Amino acid sequence: MFPYKTSFQIDRKTNQALYLQLSNQFIQLIKERKLVPETKLPGSRVLSELLGVHRKTIVACYEELLLQGWVESVPKKGTFVNSKLPKLNQQSFNADKEILLKESVGFQFYKNNDLERKYFKHQDGFMYLNDGVSDARLTPTEDLARTYRRICSRKNIYEEMSYGSLFGNEKLRNTLANYLNKTRGLNINKDNILITRGSQMGIFLSAKLLLQKEDTIIVGKTNYTSADATFLQTKANLLRVTVDENGLVSDEIEQICQQQSIKGVYVTSHHHHPTTVTLSAERRIHLLNLSKKYNFAIIEDDYDYDFNYNHSPILPLASHDTNGNVIYIGSVCKTVAPVYRIGYLIAAKEFVNEAANHRRFIDRQGDALLELAFEDFIKSGDLDRHINKVMKVYKARRDLFCQLLKEKFSDVFSFEIPKGGMAVWVKLNDTYSWGNISEIARKNKLEIGEWQRYDSYGLGHNSIRIGFATYNEEEIYELIGRLSKTMDEIKS
Repeated sequence: MFPYKTSFQIDRKTNQALYLQLSNQFIQLIKERKLVPETKLPGSRVLSELLGVHRKTIVACYEELLLQGWVESVPKKGTFVNSKLPKLNQQSFNADKEILLKESVGFQFYKNNDLERKYFKHQDGFMYLNDGVSDARLTPTEDLARTYRRICSRKNIYEEMSYGSLFGNEKLRNTLANYLNKTRGLNINKDNILITRGSQMGIFLSAKLLLQKEDTIIVGKTNYTSADATFLQTKANLLRVTVDENGLVSDEIEQICQQQSIKGVYVTSHHHHPTTVTLSAERRIHLLNLSKKYNFAIIEDDYDYDFNYNHSPILPLASHDTNGNVIYIGSVCKTVAPVYRIGYLIAAKEFVNEAANHRRFIDRQGDALLELAFEDFIKSGDLDRHINKVMKVYKARRDLFCQLLKEKFSDVFSFEIPKGGMAVWVKLNDTYSWGNISEIARKNKLEIGEWQRYDSYGLGHNSIRIGFATYNEEEIYELIGRLSKTMDEIKS
């Protein structure tokens, strides 16, 4: 006799129905061949008495097993484990193999080591450098919550709950078009906008449409590493041009165009990633003229347009584009908080239509309620008020951070105070190495992070990008203190 009474565990405190608890345990016993095919199961009355549950619970359990095909019912004879079940050929399970089973696969798949990134497990008491991230504590959660509640309380809100446009919510696209036309000098309508899940999706879709194997795209010698990785996935060739204090050197781009065909140029024109420099007006015009003459696309990633501290933001390349050569990419993730995955890809209607066709196979549509909330957030002026508020905060943090860097590390670091953005491009004296600093810093509970990725091209600039926006005044002093202690140990 099978020990049914001791083989089943019933938890009356959980929300899962008792019959499902029993069904799942029966299935496990059958898979482990503890109950083999053709085994006759006890009658419902007998099993209910053995397990101390109502007979209807057992009946429901058997019905569930029957529906799933684990058992079969033979009239006037009873319920039996399905005689046609094949043996499940798996490794024997034990506690020691639990981690192995969860981490390993039993099949082959394509793996790309170029995509691997080192993620640091956060430890209590540690401080972590980043490359320029907004402070989530400044997120206008109450304003957004009120907007969300207002949106969700509309009588016809159910109309937004089904499948919608591949391009994103139409109201948001209309409002965003008007907003960008006024604030960034664009000349677009909703048909030029595809709502994305942030800038990275826009970069991915642009690469998907523009590049195939052996095509060529131009990027900076220092460049946004995630963009590099995205372009490389298409098997395209990356040609790198110099980045100086005025941004991408457009004369080098022209020389390349005179020698070969290119498909595109990727540029972070407002605050170059990672160096934070701004593309000069002369080079902007030159690049636009080159794109028209040689028929290539400009992927303009304007990831932090709103954050400029010394003067008004410089209008993007897209505002001067009359030939349909610029693909303009941005998001509200940096402006409000990374968790709000709303971005946009702006281009000629023909390109946007094709991008939407491709987007549907990785993300059928966005979050309609979130998009409606941000439509209201923009239209009501709440977004501009938030930007004005955090601009003052981030400017004060930039000034303090740069002041302390200069006071404490003038013999170690050199840098230019960034005109905008959320990070500083810091060059280390060649006497020292970031690898050594990173190792010693951990002893002082400071994690430098992936400093190697800033020089994947082997330029030897010995620089990294350090964000300041995430830290309040007290935290900036603490971070500088730990870094100072680290450098003192290295110098001694």
